[in-house]
Amino acid sequence: MIIPRSPHFFFQVFELLREQLWYRPNAAIYIKLIVLLGKCKQPDKAYELFQAMSDEGCVMNHEAYTALLSAYSRSGLFDKAFSLLEEMKDTPICHPDVQTYSILIKSCLQVFAFDEVRALLSDMASQGIRPNTVTYNTLIDAYGKAKMFQEMEMTLVEMLRGKDCEPDVWTMNSTIRAFGSSGQIETMEKCYEKFQSAGIQPNIKTFNILLDSYGKTGNYEKMSAVMEYMQKYHYSWTIVTYNVVIDAFGRAGDLKQMEYLFRLMRSERIKPSCVTLCSLVRAYGQAGKAEKIAGVLRIIENSDVTLDIVFFNCLVDAYGRMGCFAEMKGVLEMMKQKGYKPDKITYRTMIKAYSISGMTSHAKELRNLVESAAGSSLGMPKPDFRQPEYYRSYS
Repeated sequence: MIIPRSPHFFFQVFELLREQLWYRPNAAIYIKLIVLLGKCKQPDKAYELFQAMSDEGCVMNHEAYTALLSAYSRSGLFDKAFSLLEEMKDTPICHPDVQTYSILIKSCLQVFAFDEVRALLSDMASQGIRPNTVTYNTLIDAYGKAKMFQEMEMTLVEMLRGKDCEPDVWTMNSTIRAFGSSGQIETMEKCYEKFQSAGIQPNIKTFNILLDSYGKTGNYEKMSAVMEYMQKYHYSWTIVTYNVVIDAFGRAGDLKQMEYLFRLMRSERIKPSCVTLCSLVRAYGQAGKAEKIAGVLRIIENSDVTLDIVFFNCLVDAYGRMGCFAEMKGVLEMMKQKGYKPDKITYRTMIKAYSISGMTSHAKELRNLVESAAGSSLGMPKPDFRQPEYYRSYS
């Protein structure tokens, strides 16, 4: 029997419990439910439970306040989160601890609010609260993803200076990902060696990061060496591992190796994801193999893989590159059948394909359609120009 895991189910059970004669308020249950609501981005309901918890006479300690603060910060309600933090500092039994600050720091980092993070770290120091490994790893990871290498390295140095805060495999992975994703392969390798000499052992995520970094910089020999190492020491490949190597060989135009890895993946009963299919379609489009793309679509028809708008845009791009304009237009119908609406990237890709092939009238007609539909019932979302059109994260 499969038990539903939605918040609604848990609250139904909780309400039934509260109706029983033997029911006594339990702070731990309330806190767990508040955390759950926070993860589901329902801060208002989390606050209602927080109030109910207080009304029923539960002890309102720092764990309860931290749970509500987490719910606010996860939903971007930073004014309420910071206000609650101040309230905690003024309440004797609810003083914030390193976990409270770490949760708020993580939420601020996710929206690149680095000034607020610096203020929080300063506030922690003034109260004698030292960051722990989780805090440091969160900072290192965020600084690395933002390409703020100086801040990342300073944080790592500060972490190493502390006697009660040891770096771990998460620290290593965040550091090597930062350098690897920015093409600084030599620095990445030096960091990897230093972490290993410090006794930190890599995990599957470490190797996925190395594979992805080598693949994206065209270091296929080193990528193959990592693959051999993983095989030698019996590291089981995950869907992420396969996605990384399939994408790398596909971008390199090595369709034979890409297809071999895809067959191996399926033979090991690892279900392809939308990312896998995007990599195949992109590679076949670059190689002009329209019949191979048809094969990918047959695989989709015979599976329950969940598609997304990125896959359809990838498909449009592949057909457009090959000049298969009937098939490219057919993707729009396919999207309609699957319940997806074209976005600006879809149309921009089609316009580009028409323009490159000299079909200026088609390009102009489609451009006029997009401009007239802007903000209308087509409901096309504004694209995020900070990211590549077909960006995928493998880490």
